[in-house]
Amino acid sequence: MKKNIKLSVIAFLIIFLLGACGKNNEKTEEAKEEPITIYLVRHGKTFFNTTGQTQGWSDTPLTDVGEKQAEQVGKGLSEVKFVTAYSSDLGRQRKTAELILKNNENKVPELQEHIGFREFFYGGFEGSTDEEVMQIITEKTGIANWEEVTADDIAAADDLGLAETTKEVNKRAKEAMTQVIEEAEKLGGGNVLIVSSGGMIPVLLEAVLPDNYQGENIGNGSVTTLTYQDGKYELLKIGDESYVENNQ
Repeated sequence: MKKNIKLSVIAFLIIFLLGACGKNNEKTEEAKEEPITIYLVRHGKTFFNTTGQTQGWSDTPLTDVGEKQAEQVGKGLSEVKFVTAYSSDLGRQRKTAELILKNNENKVPELQEHIGFREFFYGGFEGSTDEEVMQIITEKTGIANWEEVTADDIAAADDLGLAETTKEVNKRAKEAMTQVIEEAEKLGGGNVLIVSSGGMIPVLLEAVLPDNYQGENIGNGSVTTLTYQDGKYELLKIGDESYVENNQ
C-alpha cells in the first residue's frame, strides 16, 4: 500500500512538472510573438533645411527650432519603452535621437548608429540650393518637380559621378531594416526608435512595404509608425506631426 502511495505521489509530481514546463513554454512562445513597433522619425530642422540647401551626407546642426522639435517628439513618446534605438552617424540624426531618448520616462537603450539610415548622397550637389539642383536635373532629365526625382535621376545629373544610385540606396535601406528586425526579435519584440531623413524614410518604407508610400509629406520631427509580426509589416501612420504640434 505504501509503495502504491509513493508511486502515486511521484506520478503526480511528474504530471505537475510537465504541466509547469508546458506553461513556461507557452509564456516563451507568447513573448516571442510580441509585435515589433517601429517609430521612424525624421530629424529636427537644420541650418540647411532653413536655407534651402541640399543636405545628404553633408551635415549641418539642428537649429533651436529643430532641437525643440526633437524634444517635443521625445515628450510625445515619453511613455513608450524602447528596446532598441538607431540613427545614422550624421550629427543631425544622432542629436535628434539623443533628445528624444533624453525625454523618455523609461530606462532607454544605448543608441546605435547605422549608415543605412543616412540620407541620400547627392554627390556634387551637396550644399547647392534646392533650386539650383532642380534646374540642372530638369535640364538633363526633363523632370520638373522633386516629387518625381529618384536617386538615379540625381546620379545621372551629377557631373562628378558621386551621387548614389537607386540600387545603392535601396541596398543599405534593406540591410538596415533587416538588422533592426533581427535584433528586436532576439529581445522578444517591442518598440524600436529609428531617426532618419526626409528622403530616406520613403526608401526605408519601400524596402519593407512596397507601394505603401504615396508621396505623403515627411516633415521635420514627423513620426512614421509601422509594425512587424509573423514575417509581415503593417503601416500605421506616415509623417505624423501631432507629436510636435501637441507638445509645444
